[in-house]
Amino acid sequence: MAVFWCHGFEATSMANLSAATGLNKPSLYAAFGDKAQLFRQALERYAKTQAEPHLRALDREPDLRAAIGGFLASMADVLADPAKPGGCFIVNATAACGTGDLPSSVETAVHQAHASTSEAIRQRLARAERLGQLPAGTPLDALADFLLTVVAGMAVRAKAGTPRAALDPVIAMALGAIPH
Repeated sequence: MAVFWCHGFEATSMANLSAATGLNKPSLYAAFGDKAQLFRQALERYAKTQAEPHLRALDREPDLRAAIGGFLASMADVLADPAKPGGCFIVNATAACGTGDLPSSVETAVHQAHASTSEAIRQRLARAERLGQLPAGTPLDALADFLLTVVAGMAVRAKAGTPRAALDPVIAMALGAIPH
């Protein structure tokens, strides 16, 4: 997962994956199939270990602004963690979408990961609207896309070396954009 997260699909070689896993190439192919299958499995692992915990926390917090603020802050912590490859695996992979460099199965998996995250945010916003924490008629799809775009922007900045503390004003601005 870390190799693909750091280098992306195209720049990751089977030799890189062999070195990272300690498996020779035939064993890698036997265990995981081709590089695209291994990438999709790494993407699923990333979603479960790095993204889903933040989305669950978003859902557990009853107050919308506290939930969104906590979600964005916890995402920023992961995105800017110097012990991790940097940025977001999903956002990093998205940069190659539409270039023809990715197998269609990989591109589809990346789009599905985005859609899943967007839908989880949208569902939380819909719950907030039902509870009166958002005005009726708030454009939930647009607000979910906006928040996902904030995460993507923070991921790109973190990948480029922006320190964690510099992401706090971005989070504050995003929270200010949520309708009352």
